Amino acid sequence: MNPTPGTTAIETPLPNKENGDGDTRASSLLTPLTPNGEPPAIAVSGLTKRFQQRHRGSLKRAILGAMKPPSVENFTALDGISFQVPHGQTLAVIGSNGSGKSTLLSILARVYRPTEGQVLLRSRSGGPARIAPLLALDAGFHPDLTGLENIEFYGAVLGLRAHEVDAKTDQIIRFAGLEAKIDTTVRGWNDGARLRLGFAIAVHIDPDILLVDEVLAVGDETFQNKCYALIADMQREGKTIVFVSHDLPVVERVANRILWLKNGVITMDGDVPTVMRAYRAASV
Repeated sequence: MNPTPGTTAIETPLPNKENGDGDTRASSLLTPLTPNGEPPAIAVSGLTKRFQQRHRGSLKRAILGAMKPPSVENFTALDGISFQVPHGQTLAVIGSNGSGKSTLLSILARVYRPTEGQVLLRSRSGGPARIAPLLALDAGFHPDLTGLENIEFYGAVLGLRAHEVDAKTDQIIRFAGLEAKIDTTVRGWNDGARLRLGFAIAVHIDPDILLVDEVLAVGDETFQNKCYALIADMQREGKTIVFVSHDLPVVERVANRILWLKNGVITMDGDVPTVMRAYRAASV
């Protein structure tokens, strides 16, 4: 959710957890099954997310005493959406800016909590899913830690034990191609290097569900091809991938299903060719 200029977005008060509202954990209130009778990797039911926007005037008007008290309005980023994602599916979420795509991904990544509705994230065994979110350039990184320390830090944030991180570290560094600077602080790195490290960590921790916002493949053409090859490996291994993108050729290349959001609701949900035809026709 991107607030309009001149406003500040804050989360609205959360519902009462005792009633089961706004919960992203497993719950007896929601036990869906896919058509083949298996529990899905992701189950979203009646998901609503509201923010508050506080409108304020300029500093000059405030000094002159001409500014009215700030007005507050509710903004509904997601409005009662429901869908399921079976294990092994790659789902692309598309839509114009402000349609609710990044808000949805942030709720799946447990950055935001729902205002209403439920979200369940499961591994194939039925337990809590291990999630690897790649939502922003610096998400999970501390600028004053080295690249190596950030691998350990980010791994801990994602719930990995120290020995699990150690076992993956060399593989992560080689994939990112950052051997020469991995022992320097991330603060001095360029955006491409940070993105490569974040992507390498996310895809090498053996996640049940990979969540990606606009950075499915990063860096130069050579590194992007490495990213696509690794994504293809994850798909063959039956990993679940949800990604947001405005890059329609990438959507057609990687996804096998599309969820089209508009103004916080689902406009269309289906196979890639069908949804892409409708989306492009609506964009003319």
